[in-house]
Parts: sequence; C-alpha cells; structure tokens
Amino acid sequence: MRRVLLLSTTTGYQLRSFGDAAERLGIELVLGTDRCHHLDDPWRDGAIPVRFYEEQASLDAILAAHAGRPISGVIAVGDRPTVLAARVAGALGIPGNPVDAAEASRSKKAMRERFQRAGLPTPWVHVLPATATEVSQASSITFPCVVKPLGLSGSRGVIKVERPEDFEPAVTRVRQLLARPQVKAQRTSLTKELLVEGYIDGREYAIEGLLTGGRLHVLAIFDKPDPLNGPFFEETIYVTPPEVPDDVARGIGCEVERAAGALGLVHGPVHAECRVGPGGITMLEVAARPIGGLCARVLRFERDGARITLEELLLRHALGEDTSRWRRELPAAGVMMMPIPRRGIFKGVTGEEAARDVRSVEDVVVTAKRDQLLEPLPEGDSYLGFIFARALHAAEVVAALRESHGRLVFEVDPELRVLR
Repeated sequence: MRRVLLLSTTTGYQLRSFGDAAERLGIELVLGTDRCHHLDDPWRDGAIPVRFYEEQASLDAILAAHAGRPISGVIAVGDRPTVLAARVAGALGIPGNPVDAAEASRSKKAMRERFQRAGLPTPWVHVLPATATEVSQASSITFPCVVKPLGLSGSRGVIKVERPEDFEPAVTRVRQLLARPQVKAQRTSLTKELLVEGYIDGREYAIEGLLTGGRLHVLAIFDKPDPLNGPFFEETIYVTPPEVPDDVARGIGCEVERAAGALGLVHGPVHAECRVGPGGITMLEVAARPIGGLCARVLRFERDGARITLEELLLRHALGEDTSRWRRELPAAGVMMMPIPRRGIFKGVTGEEAARDVRSVEDVVVTAKRDQLLEPLPEGDSYLGFIFARALHAAEVVAALRESHGRLVFEVDPELRVLR
C-alpha cells in the first residue's frame, strides 16, 4: 500500500478532496494535523497529532507512525506545515524541499533577501520590530510603501501607505494584529517583526505550479482583474487563462522558476504571486504549497481523455509519477472569493438560487456561518464564500462571477459591544 502524508492546519473541503483522490488512486492518505480535536477521522485510519511550532516532537511522532505505515510521499497544505514537510522528506529520504528553503519561503524578509541576492527585481525593504512603541524610521521611508507582517498570508495585515502622516498609524495597526492571541499562538518568530517595502505598481497574477528537480511545470496562471492598488489588498476574482501575450505568460513562468531557485525550492507544489508593470515582472512571493481550500476546485487537468483534480495531480506527483503531460482543461475557469463588506455579525444570505442560475456559473458556496463575526481586511482572514464559473473565454467567466455575486444579499448586523 502506497501512502502519502498530508500535513495541514485545517480539516475542510480540500482534505476531503484529497481523500476522494486517494481513494480513486488506491493509495492511503495519512493525515498530520494540529486540529485533531476538530477531526472526525474521515478516512478512519487515524490522524497523527502534530504541533507545527514543535517540529522535533512532531517529526518524532511522524517517524514513529512511519515505522508501522511506511510513507512514500509528503504534501503540505497551507504555509505553516511547509517546514515540517521538508524535515519529514529529509528524514525519510523522499523527494521534498531543503528545510532552509522551506523556512525562507515562509518569511517575506528572507524571501526578499534571497531574491535580491539572485538578481531578481526587488523593492527596497526595512524591517521593524513588532513590539516597539514608536516609529523612528519614517524619515528614511519613501512613499508609497507597503507595511506587512513577515508570515501571514492572504493579504492579511498588508497596508499601502501613500503619505508620511499615515505611516505610523499603519504600522501600529499591523502591530496590533500581530499582538492578537490567536496570531501569537502560532509561536513563530515570524510574528516578532514586520516589513516595510516599496510599493510595486502593476497588474497582479497568481501562478500555480509543480517543481521537479528544480524545473517548473506551470499548471495555471491566474489573472486578478480587480485592481489591487490599496490601501488594502483583498483578492476577489481569480480567472485562468489570463488574457496576456504568450511572451508575457512565458516570462512569468521563467521568473517563478528563478524565484523558486533563489529560495532553494526544488520539489513539490508552489503558489506564487507577481506583478507585471512598468518595471517588468516583479515577484511578490513564492509559497511551497498549493492554492488553498475551495479555490482548488477551479483547476482540472486532462491527458489522453482522462480528467483529474488538482489534488489527484499532487498525489501522483508526490508518489514520483511524471505529471508533465497533464494540462489544464481548455475552458476558461474562475472563482470569486466573496469579500466581506463590513465588520459585523453574519445573519444569513438570500438570492443563492438566483446566483446559481447565472449562465456559466457552476456553484455558489457560502462558507460563513450564522452568528459568525465577520472582519474585513487587513485584520480578517476569511471570506463570505466562493462562486465558481467556466466558459469559453475568461471575460465571460468574469462577467458571470460578477452577475452571480450581484444577486446575493448578505445580512450583516452591527457587532454588539459590552459596556463596562
């Protein structure tokens, strides 16, 4: 029995999709998670409890499990498990990334340093402590600039600052986010500093790919048609393929491969972000993990008349299969990550049936739960839900996503605060 270890901080849709893919392939999926108290043991094979801030103890637990159920491959889902995945791969002698490369891919500071050493276009960077009480570097900062945490993902805590008088309030806001108990509970050095860097003008793209021996197989390039100009950077629509010239698409792929090499990444999925503007292609980041959660449903791959999901492709690659002949299916596809309009208590949504009836829309999934506290960026870390669409052309997909979203009405009550 071939086995793949899946390391994850969540137990939602994507893990179920991995489970379905493993069943189709006739392999066993071994789950390692730090959320075992939420786990319903969906594959009835027993999950390995890990703590991503206790890497040695977690590695020991995985190696003990390996003695009874040998592991042939490892996949990290999400940013936090990537370093442990690299340590597991090294200890078991299976394909994976070097530990220092995985660590660098998690830190925006280390990433910028490695990009710069490799000669990649990189903005200027300043690092500030997360616990300082005043900001003394404002005089040396040029504007516009961007303030961001070192390790949070999904644009959380990222703020564009246009004027010197707005710099200190932005830094204070990011510091307050890093001081939150649920963020500090990650017990990582990435919450001890924050980054200030030059703002990069241009259109933003996301790239999904697979590395094998340091060579990149581009699975998809996503356009982000909604401008991401600040002050916050809430992603809404991903659509593929992008309507860009072939030489630009090839250039993006080449820059992602260069950036992955600068970090030292050599094997496994990568999710990268870049901007294409007056200065050419500038890499924002390269993460050593696949696109997360429900968004992965956008990607389907074909070969010789067969069709598979992203999760199945990743499992095949983790087990050493040559996946280079699989190509994303031809129709354009996209997802809208429904933005949170304002802070408040979610009470419900109407119009779902009408939203699903829009031509080219495949599904509408509301993930927000009744009475959940909604919080928009830069502090928030979730969406109201997701809309999926497929059509012949990317423009049709984008139009369908916008029309579908326009038919939804969300009820969000003001947050009640307790007066003392």
